[in-house]
Order: sequence, then structure tokens, then C-alpha cells
Amino acid sequence: MRSVKTTRRLSNLLVYALLIIISLIWIFPIVWVVLTSFRGESGSFTSYFIPKTFTLDNYKNLLFDTDIFSYPRWFMNTLIVAVFSCLITTAITLATAYVISRMRFKLRKPYMNVALVLGMFPAFMSMIAVYYVLKTIGLTQSLLALILVYSGAAGLSFYIAKGFFDTVPKSLDEAARIDGANNAQIFYKITLPLSKPIIVYTAMTSFMAPWADFIFARVIMGDNYEKYTVAVGLYTMLSRELIDKYFTQFAAGSVLIAVPITILFIVLQRFYVEGITGGSVKG
Repeated sequence: MRSVKTTRRLSNLLVYALLIIISLIWIFPIVWVVLTSFRGESGSFTSYFIPKTFTLDNYKNLLFDTDIFSYPRWFMNTLIVAVFSCLITTAITLATAYVISRMRFKLRKPYMNVALVLGMFPAFMSMIAVYYVLKTIGLTQSLLALILVYSGAAGLSFYIAKGFFDTVPKSLDEAARIDGANNAQIFYKITLPLSKPIIVYTAMTSFMAPWADFIFARVIMGDNYEKYTVAVGLYTMLSRELIDKYFTQFAAGSVLIAVPITILFIVLQRFYVEGITGGSVKG
């Protein structure tokens, strides 16, 4: 028995040690970026990890010295695109998932198969085609174009939400129909109140995708500096002529761009643990 317990303790210690090592490896770049954002010494490379001097000038210059790089404008552009894309994508995804989960119609399975096949291809494969479509209708280099691009595939990303809706008892729908409720009333008053975890998940993923995207924003915006998002704007700081002077400001911008995502997660994380025990069931 002692040998078994000793072996088990050793295995647990090894697992914990491995997890600690992985955690340190994962958190190292984050700590480095944060420290660099407060670094008083300029330059893109230093031979030491902890800065010799700390300063807030990197954040101050980034936010208020907008003669060359207008970070506040980039931040607002990104926020506008992310918020509207999140609202549109979440609404379309949840509605599509509910229809596929609850209703039966002739083209249901072919639609699901097509969505599954198209989902296997990376989005950037359509980048050039999307750009020329937008150019044809005169929507390039605009925030509206980015919102349409990020929201355009919402009808194909329903599988996870559909899987959640499948777990909601259909007996609730049948009981509601007996009481005279139609499909819209069932969706809004019964299914959605029981689906807070999947709503939060869909909203967060829909917000994070445009918030951090670089490829589509770079291609669609081109040289329209005023409409740059944060990802594209920060990339301009890394040119050969500017990187040594603005690298610490680039690190500060990288830290600031993580703030909205962190706040959003902290505010919404409590909904992840909610099951289908509340909402309409209590009524």
C-alpha cells in the first residue's frame, strides 16, 4: 500500500511540475510585453529581461502624441467594428442554430453538410475574392466593409450553438405550444433565457475575432490610415525605420488592446457556469 501511495504522490508531483513549467512558458511572453511597455530604454532589443528604468511615457505618448500614430482613433475604429460585428453575428448564429435544432425542412441536412464543408476551409482563402466584391460595390477602405466581412459567415458557424440547443428539453416547447405560444415566443421567452452560456460564448468569440484580426483589415483598408484598426496600426510601428523608436509604444498598445477582452471576460464569465435550472423554468 505504501508503495502504491508513494507512486501516486510522485506521479501527482510530476503532473503538477509539468503544469507549472507549461504555465511559465505560456505566461513568459505576456510578462515580457508588459515589462517592455514600461521600459524606459528605447530600442527593439535588449539583452536583459527586466528593464533598468520604468516609465509611463510609453502609454502617455501612445495616447496623446497622435501626430504620427493615432492610436485612440485606431482603438475606436476597432471597437466600433467589434461591437457591431458581435451583435450581428450573435443574432444570426443563435437564430440559425435554433432553426436547425428545432425545425425540420427539406434542405436542412444539405445546408448542414455545406456549412460543415465550407467551415473546413480557412477564411483567408476567400480574401482576394471578398476584396474584389467589395471593390465592385464601392465598399473598400471602410468600417462597414469590415463589419460585413466579419458578420458574413455567421450563418455557417452554428454547430456549437445548435449542439447546445439540442440539450434544451423539447418538452418545454411542447408545453409552451399547448399554452398558445408561437415559435418566436418560444425562442425569446423560453430557449434564450435557458441558453446564457452559449450566448456568452457566441458573443465573446464574435467580439474577439474582429478585435484581433489583421489579415482582412490590412487587405480591405489598404492605405486608408484614418480607418486602420489597432492590429493594422500597430503593425505600422514595426517598420525598419520606426521600430527602434516606437517599439516600447508598440508594447504599450499591445497591452491596452487586451484590456477590453479581459473586462468582457470578467463580466460575462459567471454565465458560463449557469445551466438550464433558471430562467423560464422558474416561472
